[in-house]
Amino acid sequence: MSGPPIRVIQWATGSMGKTCLRAVLDSPDLVLVGLFVYGEDKEGLDAGDIARRPSTGVRATRSIDDVLALDADIVLHCPRLPAPYDADDEDVGRLLASGKNVISINNYFEPEAMETASAVLLNVSALKGGATLAGSGVNPGWAAERMAANAASLCLSHRHILTREIIDCAGIPSPEYVFGTLGFGADPAKVDLRDGPLAQTFGAMFRQSVAGLAFRIGLELDGFETDHELHLARARLPIAAGTVDQGQVAATTWRVHGLRDGVRRITHEVNWIMDRTDPLFHGKPHWEIIIDGTPGLKLAMDLVDTAEPGVRTRPEQFAVAAMVLQAIPKVVAAPPGLFRL
Repeated sequence: MSGPPIRVIQWATGSMGKTCLRAVLDSPDLVLVGLFVYGEDKEGLDAGDIARRPSTGVRATRSIDDVLALDADIVLHCPRLPAPYDADDEDVGRLLASGKNVISINNYFEPEAMETASAVLLNVSALKGGATLAGSGVNPGWAAERMAANAASLCLSHRHILTREIIDCAGIPSPEYVFGTLGFGADPAKVDLRDGPLAQTFGAMFRQSVAGLAFRIGLELDGFETDHELHLARARLPIAAGTVDQGQVAATTWRVHGLRDGVRRITHEVNWIMDRTDPLFHGKPHWEIIIDGTPGLKLAMDLVDTAEPGVRTRPEQFAVAAMVLQAIPKVVAAPPGLFRL
């Protein structure tokens, strides 16, 4: 990369955010100029202390006004997945209106698949600030939109494309995230798979993956439908965040289908699981792409953990950080408004 380093603000330092923060600090093409955190225990700390890197002189703040006052090229917006799904729109809109480009790891991947009201308001903010908003990540952002789209290029025709992901969540340490955001340990009778908050959030999120794949293969969709499932613990499961008892939710399957003439042409399926020995998931890869077409195609992929001993960062966290860093120069150079990577 030629020219001066790109000035970056890191927003949030959970597992994904902290991995992005380290990647920014380790890059010669980027310079950290600001750090937003949610926790009181992190406020005022040097970014280097939070990232286990040398001191940077950048202190963490919990004030969005402090962030808005900074001179920066881009904000890496990496909070926990919000519920409702549009809960971060106000903060993101303020960042854009202040003239800062934004990359999100949770939303804003496919402008045409976003809720219309959110898209309109965010686009107004972006144009006001002369800034660009985009989403980047692995899923959404890569598995369907890039890999499945590439795989489909090997087919003369296709009737259906399935992208399936299986994520082992047993090692996630945060009880709030595991039992709240992801819905593990819940009483299945109290989970609304149609209109509940989790169904609404994940339906909106993965609709963007389906729309992104359809756009890249030139398939015009009529609409979307969801098809979600719960899987219950067969026995008591001790996990890093606590315990999932027998009969409680131990895995969730979130599916969004893209329809053409009432027929399901694309399916995007994401499985979050706590028990790798469950026959439904045992021995299956991290990702599968299955195409019913001419010719048919089946592709299996796994991320490989190559971190040094003692490093707790998971392969998927490194992968998200890689996608985000690759997106930075593209978003900085893009015209103002909502942008598809």
